[in-house]
Amino acid sequence: MYVTTEERPEDWWEVEALFDLAFAPGRTALSSYRLREDVPPVAPLCRMARDGSGTTVGAIRYWPVRIGEAEVLLLGPVAVHPVAQGAGLAALLIRETLSKAAELGFERVLLVGDRPYYGRFGFDRLEGVEMPPPTNPARILGLELVEGAWDGVTGEVERAIPA
Repeated sequence: MYVTTEERPEDWWEVEALFDLAFAPGRTALSSYRLREDVPPVAPLCRMARDGSGTTVGAIRYWPVRIGEAEVLLLGPVAVHPVAQGAGLAALLIRETLSKAAELGFERVLLVGDRPYYGRFGFDRLEGVEMPPPTNPARILGLELVEGAWDGVTGEVERAIPA
């Protein structure tokens, strides 16, 4: 059995260790990490999954970014420990957090990933949205939490400057 909870500040390093295991420590060299530097994640959407012994076996984070004047949520990373893969934890975390994002009034979500996987959650290829290089444009996906939220939103994805 797995339990999901909001990530707390004291969970940070445990979640980071899971992301390192899932993606390798070099993951922070990816272009999407430039958008996260010195920007706090969207705390209510950062969630963890723990197994019956309390071990962290899944995690997801979201970050604020901008495209022009449009506020956008950047989903990622999302990871599941190898011992728990295939149990549907990533899908559970994605569904829970997308629902929560809609409840909180967010309108659109962006990610860099595989359309065949993320398409089942409603993500589709975004035209005219540019992630920092080197990002394969075919992997830039978006989801509307509000109908029409991506209409007219094009341009470079930029770091959200904390207020």
